[in-house]
This record gives sequence, C-alpha cells and structure tokens, in this order.
Amino acid sequence: MNVETSKGRIAAASVLILLLSACATQMDAGVSDVADTPGFLWGLWHGFIFPWSFVGSLFSPDIAVYSVPNSGGWYDFGFFLGITVLGGGSFFGSKKRGRD
Repeated sequence: MNVETSKGRIAAASVLILLLSACATQMDAGVSDVADTPGFLWGLWHGFIFPWSFVGSLFSPDIAVYSVPNSGGWYDFGFFLGITVLGGGSFFGSKKRGRD
C-alpha cells in the first residue's frame, strides 16, 4: 500500500467520523441542573454495576442501566470510566503476559 492511498483512507475516515458525530445530540429533558441530579460519582457507580444492571433490566422493567435525567457530560464521563475500569479497558488487553 502506498503512502498516498493510506493518507486518502485516513482523510475519508476522518470526514466520515465528523459527519456521524455531527448527528449526535442530547435531549434537553435528559439533562438537569437540580441538586439531586446524578452526577459524576453516580455515573461512576452506574458504570461499575452496568453488567449486573443490564442482566437485571432484561427481566425487570424497573431496572435501568443509565440514569435519566442526569447532569450531562460529567455523568457520562463517570459512566464511561466505570465501564472501562471494571472491564479493564484497553490497558489489560494490550499487555502481553511474559513467561518467567
């Protein structure tokens, strides 16, 4: 593969990602500034318990894996960290185990 072809693919992928991300929006009803609204720490907790709450949500309509309304970006960031820390993220998958 030559360099120009790979640069063209990278440029095309970048444009596609930008176009798709332009479609992403969040409903105003999903974000709240009230004091009792779940924020970063609740998002972190909900990310940690995601696997169990997902299984529970399959059997009970009263169990949700994501809190709505929430505080917005900070809740999302906590939720993301909770899922990646629990699952090990890409850190554990990228390490090769050495043999002693």
